[in-house]
Amino acid sequence: MMNSLRTTLIAATAMVLSFSSAAVEYRLPAKGSNLVGENQYYVVPEGKLTLEQIASKFQLGLTNLLEANPGVDPFLPKAGSTLLIPHQLILPNTKREGVVINSAEMRLYYFPKGKDIVEVLPIGIGQIGKDTPEKWVTTIQRKRANPTWTPTANIRKSYEAKGVTLPAVWPAGADNPMGLFALYVGNLYAIHGTNATFGIGLRVSSGCVRLRDEDIEHLFNTVPVGTRVEFINQPIKATEEPDGNRYLEVHQPLSRTQAEFDSTEPVALSFDKETTRFVAHPQTDSFILKRLLEQRTGMPTRINP
Repeated sequence: MMNSLRTTLIAATAMVLSFSSAAVEYRLPAKGSNLVGENQYYVVPEGKLTLEQIASKFQLGLTNLLEANPGVDPFLPKAGSTLLIPHQLILPNTKREGVVINSAEMRLYYFPKGKDIVEVLPIGIGQIGKDTPEKWVTTIQRKRANPTWTPTANIRKSYEAKGVTLPAVWPAGADNPMGLFALYVGNLYAIHGTNATFGIGLRVSSGCVRLRDEDIEHLFNTVPVGTRVEFINQPIKATEEPDGNRYLEVHQPLSRTQAEFDSTEPVALSFDKETTRFVAHPQTDSFILKRLLEQRTGMPTRINP
């Protein structure tokens, strides 16, 4: 399967995607297609380069790299080892408008109005029991630079249980847990920055969507108030391309309980009717499908011969 996933060099990748100052930018595919981008390979250099630093370099979250590179050290990958950089994607099965947040793959998609592109950014999402919303359509209601943070009663209580007393209002600044920019999507949730250097691609927040500093600044400067925002949870994405090739992209589903999160057993995958029909197609290679559902690499894999 690695050979089927192997793509081209970075130079070839630049033909289908590009890096802006903050975001991976893809040209939208032709009508009837949902597959964008190409994967890359990266040789870890000498020196203590963390996996988080590599993830940030390629605009990925930690989970994206861990899914694509099973067995890699989640902190310090071995110098000289080769990492697969998962930049090929199946676009989510939803409306291509505004902001789409797919919690299952911990990515934010932004479809700028009037442009034939999509920008993709890695995110951190809510912890167990403090989940980021799903199946919710809202809008960017307001934006604020240098936001303050007012912890809810439940958040204050959870911190007090750890021996930490939070102020009633955390002042704006570099130490603010909301970072330097925030896009508010409701009374309880926001898309915002962070004061941490670790956690993008992980379940770390109290339900909000976190981004790295340069990423949230980019969104703050480009996404207008009133923009549509959709929250989804699609661990499985599928596409039949115009050339007849059929691809499936499988991510680890989100755990629903702490026991499930702590378990060494994989979270069970569930299929909606549309995905069930897709994989039941007579051309599906059952061996490839079985291996893909077990490995859950988070990368599009062709499942027909």
